[in-house]
Amino acid sequence: MAIVYERPKSLAEVETHYCPGCTHGIIHRLVAEVMDELDIAGITIGIAPVGCSVFAYNYFNVDMVQAAHGRAPAIATGLKRAMPDKMIFSYQGDGDLASIGTAEIVHAAHRGENITVIFVNNAIYGMTGGQMAPTSLVGQKTTTSPYGRQEAETGRPIRISEMLATLDSTALISRVSVHNPAAVIKAKRMIKQAFIAQQKGLGFSMVEVLSTCPTNWGLSPIEALKWVEENMIPYYPLKDFKVPEEVK
Repeated sequence: MAIVYERPKSLAEVETHYCPGCTHGIIHRLVAEVMDELDIAGITIGIAPVGCSVFAYNYFNVDMVQAAHGRAPAIATGLKRAMPDKMIFSYQGDGDLASIGTAEIVHAAHRGENITVIFVNNAIYGMTGGQMAPTSLVGQKTTTSPYGRQEAETGRPIRISEMLATLDSTALISRVSVHNPAAVIKAKRMIKQAFIAQQKGLGFSMVEVLSTCPTNWGLSPIEALKWVEENMIPYYPLKDFKVPEEVK
């Protein structure tokens, strides 16, 4: 019998710690499939952050480095500059990248560092108990905003992709989702293009992936997928903000 679907070689054969319905697993697979297809696993170094994806070093069959909370872009910068022949990527959540790591991601992007960033946005702090994140939606209930996020008190959710796309030094900025099969296919294509941009030395690339957090959202996995479509995408529209012709 012909094998038509199997585990990517770049993905370790272990159970993950993610909650049922969490789409981190889908995103992991997409990154691994891309590394297999580009045949870059042997020269790739990933940076695991602090947050739900803290154990990413257990899941990817590539060299991995653990970074302090929010500091993955700084670690990625050092690795790429010291070993420019390596493929370097960071895998970061919104609490990591868009909060404590805001300065790191902005300046790495502003410098045009030739790295690839996978930014997982589930609009909440997942690992630490479901607190409000900079990306939490107005009115969204969290453990630190039990009555819903109030714009007058905490402002509006930050749109990282739109902000970084304004920088001349960024090569590729895209926002995708994994809430349905069509979106998953598009997400993989953009992740692949982001790695190709690094291969070609084009500079900083980031793919923002809208993801679910059924546990902290208090929803079933199916309801969480609908919540992404009905609530997150209207505020965080799926869009290719910058894509160089060389990777299309």
